[in-house]
Amino acid sequence: MPSSEPQGQWIVQIVGYKNTGKTTMVCRLTERFKQAGYKVATVKRDAHDFQMDTPGTDTWKHQEAGADFTAITSSARTAILKQHPETLQQLIGQLAEADVILVEGFKTEPYPKIIMLRTEADLELLRQCSHAIAVAAWPEAAALASERTDLPVLQIDQTTELYDTLLERFSR
Repeated sequence: MPSSEPQGQWIVQIVGYKNTGKTTMVCRLTERFKQAGYKVATVKRDAHDFQMDTPGTDTWKHQEAGADFTAITSSARTAILKQHPETLQQLIGQLAEADVILVEGFKTEPYPKIIMLRTEADLELLRQCSHAIAVAAWPEAAALASERTDLPVLQIDQTTELYDTLLERFSR
C-alpha cells in the first residue's frame, strides 16, 4: 500500500442485482486503486457454472482427465483451476499479496459493502444487506435511496467520490 495509508488488507463487496453495474464498478474502482499504487485483487461470485479454460487446450485436457487442481503459468500470468467451490473466506486467504480486495457479489458475507441500485425494486437490498457503507445508484433510484438511508448515496458514475469515501472509511 502507499506509505501514507494505513497497513492491512481492505475488503469491499460490490453487491446488487443483475444489470446494476457491479462489474463496471469493480473495474472503475480497480483502476482508481491501481492509479494510487495499491495491489488489487478481485473476486466474482457467479451464480451459474462457468467455463474458464478453452476446450482443446492442454489445461482443459488436464481438467477433463480429472485433475482436481490445474495450474498454469507464463511470463505474464498464473492461474489455478480447482474442481470444487470455495468460500469467500478461502478465496480471500489466497490473496494475501493484495492491499485491496474488491468482491463482486456474495451479498450475505460480513464485509463492508457498496450497494448498487438501479430501480425502486432494488431498494430492498438496503434492509437485506449488512455492513453497507455506501450506495451507488442509477439516477432513477438515487432520490429514493436518499430518502430511505443515511448512507452516502452517489450516482453510479461518481467513482472518484466513491473511491474517496472508501479511503476515508479505511483510513479510520
